[in-house]
Amino acid sequence: MIHVIATFDLNPGTRAAFLAEFHKLVPLVLAEAGCIEYGPTVDVASGAAAQPPVRENGVVIVEKWADLAALSAHSQAQHMADFRPRVKDFVKSVTLHVLQPA
Repeated sequence: MIHVIATFDLNPGTRAAFLAEFHKLVPLVLAEAGCIEYGPTVDVASGAAAQPPVRENGVVIVEKWADLAALSAHSQAQHMADFRPRVKDFVKSVTLHVLQPA
């Protein structure tokens, strides 16, 4: 299994629009072969001492894939190619962490 943590740093005031576009994408991705989990998350103030400040302009996508081949096919899917230009003006930066269980 492959885990992906995709962290989006968004331009101020664009998170709702980004999430609206992203939610349109979710069913298409969940239907992909090898997709186990795919969804957006946002920071929540937990009061935990070790938690950094809540990011008002951040979205973290949590993904699980059967294997690297499924992840590779996902990155090349047409719906992903269509999604990127729709959100490009919202996104300042993206960081991907591709992980496997240890």
